[in-house]
Amino acid sequence: MALIKSISGIRGTIGGKPGTALTPIDVVKFTTAYGAWVAKQGENKLIIIGRDGRISGEMVRNLVAATLQSLGFDVLDLGLSTTPTVEMAVKFEQAAGGIILTASHNPKEWNALKLLNSDGEFINAEAGQWILEYAERGDVSFAEINKIGTVRTSDEYIQKHIDEILKHPLVDVVAIKAKNFRVVVDPVNSTGALSVPQLLRALGVDDIILINEEVTGKFAHNPEPLPENLRELCQVVEKKNAHLGIAVDPDVDRLCFVCDDGSLFGEEYTLVAVADYILQHKKGNTVSNLSSTRALRDITEKHGGIYTPSAVGEVNVVAKMKETHAVIGGEGNGGIIVPELHYGRDALIGIALFLSHLARTGKTMKALRSSYPDYFISKNKIELDQDVNLKQIFEKIKKKYKKQPINTEDGLRIEFDTDWVHLRTSNTEPIIRIYSESTSETMANNIAKRIMEDIKEMMMARVE
Repeated sequence: MALIKSISGIRGTIGGKPGTALTPIDVVKFTTAYGAWVAKQGENKLIIIGRDGRISGEMVRNLVAATLQSLGFDVLDLGLSTTPTVEMAVKFEQAAGGIILTASHNPKEWNALKLLNSDGEFINAEAGQWILEYAERGDVSFAEINKIGTVRTSDEYIQKHIDEILKHPLVDVVAIKAKNFRVVVDPVNSTGALSVPQLLRALGVDDIILINEEVTGKFAHNPEPLPENLRELCQVVEKKNAHLGIAVDPDVDRLCFVCDDGSLFGEEYTLVAVADYILQHKKGNTVSNLSSTRALRDITEKHGGIYTPSAVGEVNVVAKMKETHAVIGGEGNGGIIVPELHYGRDALIGIALFLSHLARTGKTMKALRSSYPDYFISKNKIELDQDVNLKQIFEKIKKKYKKQPINTEDGLRIEFDTDWVHLRTSNTEPIIRIYSESTSETMANNIAKRIMEDIKEMMMARVE
């Protein structure tokens, strides 16, 4: 059992003992703390909630809604929804905040409370720390009977979200409809089964093949949209002679595509392709996190813009986007952030812009992917001794590679011409995550191997 308390929300496995997993007591405890933080911000008493299709979703929803009501808040429950839809609903309703009940790409035994501010964006580090500290204090006062809140429901917001997407000037419904795309969709038994087909039909796509479409929360495969989890989608695309395949995660904020020949377009290249399309029509800057592909920088500079890396995490990407006035940003995990719509990862706007781009180019998916530079990312991790001095290890690595450009904004990133390696520590495990990228898969693996050997030698030297 696991309970992970971070500044952006509370994530854990269902069941077990309080404090060690996401039990009903923990749900109430952290919802109460979030409510106290919202109350501190002002008089607004409306909070939006929504959930993905997880087995535990309705149970957690009931706990969250009742807790907020008992604190005197009015709750608008969107029911089965998506993370970006809840984010947009906060803005639509001018609410005080929102809670999304989803563990994103985690397996079915997980759930989480993702916490939003009044802008429909994830809360910042300061707010998150306040909430965690308040939860531990347990100094709670609930509303008296005449001041308890109300709970109402709405199933209109996915359509409202889609309506806003259709208003985007670069979403070309006419071009998409003219192509008569055949699309296979894998929503992995969650709310993408409701939202993605609805969006596609609004875009003029009528030939839609759904797999794993029942919203049961019993995920047909690991829900993270990685190559090893998308074999069925790739096979169906090829078998049905589809133009493309679409995969989303359970809360529909991550997006990846499959080419017409059944090969993967590449999760890292979702953002690259959408950015290429936007930058062709709107000059500007881009942002992605330090562990994302260099291809975005290449595309940005090709169009005359400035690329800026950010620390890992959506809230950090958003902050850097605002700082640099970026016109598009996101993360290499298939997260697209289009600021004209809202500052949050949104697979639905990503689909609409990508299909517009594909339709206007007249290319096949495979040809479009071939038009972008090829980079390969190697993802590794190294386990640490419990008493290892990470700061000392990182300082030794910096000293060894002092002649190379180094970024210390989030862990340690070292540049080698067009190659790079990024080292990040985990908040929950005694490990260092190591991401490396090169123009060849072998070189990417070798870079990671070299750094891992450096770390092992440094740890051995400490022991000796």
